[in-house]
Amino acid sequence: MLLDTASLYFRAFYGLPDSLRTPDGQQVNAVRGLLDFIARFVDEYAPTHLVCCWDDNWRPSWRVALLPSYKTHRVAEVTEVPGEIVAEATPNGLEHQVPWIREVLAAVGIPVLGTPDHEADDVIGTLATRGAAAGGSVDVVTGDRDLFQLVADQIRVLYVARGVAKHERVDDEWLAAKYGVIGAQYVDLAVMRGDPSDGIPGVSGIGEKGAAGLLAQYGTLDEIIAAAADGRIRGAKAAHLAAAQSYLDVAPEVVRVRRDLPVDPDWDELALPAAPEGAEWDALVERLGLGGSAQRLAAALAAQG
Repeated sequence: MLLDTASLYFRAFYGLPDSLRTPDGQQVNAVRGLLDFIARFVDEYAPTHLVCCWDDNWRPSWRVALLPSYKTHRVAEVTEVPGEIVAEATPNGLEHQVPWIREVLAAVGIPVLGTPDHEADDVIGTLATRGAAAGGSVDVVTGDRDLFQLVADQIRVLYVARGVAKHERVDDEWLAAKYGVIGAQYVDLAVMRGDPSDGIPGVSGIGEKGAAGLLAQYGTLDEIIAAAADGRIRGAKAAHLAAAQSYLDVAPEVVRVRRDLPVDPDWDELALPAAPEGAEWDALVERLGLGGSAQRLAAALAAQG
């Protein structure tokens, strides 16, 4: 089970009341919510391995070099200093909780994995691909539909956009019913459709349904571009594709998650940990006011022990 950690703790932050506080009055809803989410998924799916995948860089420089609009609207402050890392805008009340999340995950024994200049999506893509190649079945927990591209026989997405309690199990059958494509085609659909929330413009005039129709007929984006070039696709669609050619030259690499990062997992080290216990754990729970969230996570882990 691979967790898109930021996707989950942002959801917890916005979904749980800010009245959840530490004994000294600081907001702790993102931490508690994340623990509750992990407990629920461990209870329901009993994973043998569990990894919190991390955004070491939420806006990698190589993606921005290809598509400068990538996630621009989420930049807290853009500067003109070459090489300076710009920070993602973080809402008040969340920033101080992120180090606590790392501290709690370390105390529980849940591994956190990230890779320089890459997003959690890329770590997830690499681990999912290697886990499936090793003969495992992989669940990816996220609220980000970009990860639908990983769906395959041994990989599914547990999609929490409608809420953790109403999460959906996304496989090829689900994708075919929802979008008219399978996991292997999802990158091409996403490139043509675009995603304003990530600064990905898409192909003007095509849209999601138009993209799905083209993929149903031609199979891949490369074949669609070839069909437009040799006259098999004509009229407005051909014109829209031609106008977007410079975008189409780079967008697939931006949208496609990496599956080949230099991550060589020791699967034993990623095994589901035992329930946390002891004086240090108790002190951490008390200091952060984790209460029932800590108890539920410990109980979920103990049940799998």
